Amino acid sequence: MFQRQNKVTLRELTLGMDWIKEQSEELQNELIELRRNFHAHPELGFEEHQTSKKVEEYLQSLGLQTERVAKTGVVAMIEGAEDGPVLMLRADMDALPIQEENTVDYVSKNPGVMHACGHDAHMSMLMGAAKILSNNKELIKGKIKLVFQPNEENAGALPMIEEGVLDKPKVDGAVGVHIWTPLPSGVVGISSGGVMSGLYIFEIKVKGYGGHSGYPETAIDPVIAASDIVLSAQRIQTREISSMKPMTMIFGQINGGTKANIIPDEVILNGSIRTLYDDSGDQPIYRLERLARDVSKTHGCECEVSWIRENIPLINDESMTEHMKKTAIEVVGADRVVPYSTMASEDFSEFTARIPGVFLFLGTGNEEIGTNFPHHNPRFNIDESVLHLGVELYVRGSIQYLGNCTKN
Repeated sequence: MFQRQNKVTLRELTLGMDWIKEQSEELQNELIELRRNFHAHPELGFEEHQTSKKVEEYLQSLGLQTERVAKTGVVAMIEGAEDGPVLMLRADMDALPIQEENTVDYVSKNPGVMHACGHDAHMSMLMGAAKILSNNKELIKGKIKLVFQPNEENAGALPMIEEGVLDKPKVDGAVGVHIWTPLPSGVVGISSGGVMSGLYIFEIKVKGYGGHSGYPETAIDPVIAASDIVLSAQRIQTREISSMKPMTMIFGQINGGTKANIIPDEVILNGSIRTLYDDSGDQPIYRLERLARDVSKTHGCECEVSWIRENIPLINDESMTEHMKKTAIEVVGADRVVPYSTMASEDFSEFTARIPGVFLFLGTGNEEIGTNFPHHNPRFNIDESVLHLGVELYVRGSIQYLGNCTKN
């Protein structure tokens, strides 16, 4: 167990922490080059072979030993000058199956694959932070575990955890930074508690009995039953679960039928449920399953419900959040640090469910240069001027966290 203490080094007393800002800014051109190289060569989850190799070579050039975890994940340790806690810094590496529509010089060279969520920036920022931290080990009172995670878009954190990334040595705290176009460039969004939603993906197969639209009485129409399920399901959110608990239930696909005058045998509904809180008590997916079966039965149909839990809610630890909020104020100023949460999902939640952690958002939205497109959009791009801020958040936050903790 680690407790906070108020100790600073002689170097901090004489120089303050301005040297971190200066060194982060000096890396800006290198950060842009790294990010653009990753952007031009995107790879999907668990296929990040060239990406992992580039990360490994960079970290090894800093004198760090690397190891592979969960196929393409890369982990390295920065050993401090003194004993202390272990802080994990994490960046994700995978791209998305999207055909890029940007016309920049560094546009994706891999057809149908694109860094449309900022993971290219995350890697470059953490690599820059690794350079500064590894060159200033005398200020590190503990250890910093650098984690480059594969397959974030499909729960890649769990395989890393199962292979021991939070152990050997045991991690005491975790920090993640996400580039975020919904926030203006240079603004940091941070809040304690639920900041990103848990995510269920579901499929409902409604089975009826096909027939001719000219005499529908001989058929059992799954279209009507499926429509009733879509409408009735809204009752779960508005009547069964408190309106004080953020939740969405969205039907994104309805598939069925082959011709306008044929009543089909089956209709398939696909959708998602998101919650910004621990929903184990409310169990929204089981409520939906119950409703779907009952509504189908009312219409004389049968149904099959299947689902997967892609992510659990991301809950920021209060103490870690307060620490990184103070850090963010030092980096960008108090007027540019705002409370923020979103119904998007992130598997960093698997880390914060097990250890104290904090996930913050670094704004990169700038309409003038076209970096205001949403994440997962084929026109997504970032304002690269914020990259050094991400480095400074990692470095300043790490040194202050480790310097203010002592083993009990």
